[in-house]
Amino acid sequence: MDDEPPSKPRQAENNANALDVEITDPHGLLAGDDLEWLRAASTQVCNNLANRGQVRVRLVDDQAMSDAHARYCGLNSTTDVLTFDLAHGEPIENKVLDTDLFVCIDEAARQAAARTHPVGHEALLYILHGVLHCLGYDDQDDESFARMHAREDELLDESGYGRVYSRETSGDQS
Repeated sequence: MDDEPPSKPRQAENNANALDVEITDPHGLLAGDDLEWLRAASTQVCNNLANRGQVRVRLVDDQAMSDAHARYCGLNSTTDVLTFDLAHGEPIENKVLDTDLFVCIDEAARQAAARTHPVGHEALLYILHGVLHCLGYDDQDDESFARMHAREDELLDESGYGRVYSRETSGDQS
């Protein structure tokens, strides 16, 4: 079922100080090269957070995301990413991630077009956003919103991908 999290709740494996990022694309929403790029980039960026565990990502379209958003959040709309923190009881500073994410490729395509960058970069931002939520970041008020998105851009810059969230939506993009 498309609106089921990528896996059932389970114990995260201790991967010797590495974070394992698994991405599934059951409906072929990203081309092969784009999907491989996203897998490699997500693993690199998320491992820069120096945490351990597993992040499982399912790429979905607007319909599947709308169904999941309604089922799990009670909202009848699509969204960019839904995060399921299956290790929510662990202290943040020692957290071993056990996380499932839905990432909406249709929303990523809309935002990528507005920001004039590849869809994969936008999807990478959504994966990072979900992981940061599991590490205690929030975006519910203006201050925490700014702090979270600044951290996303900082991590993407450090990894060599450049800013994604704060990128201008019009004008010259060099």
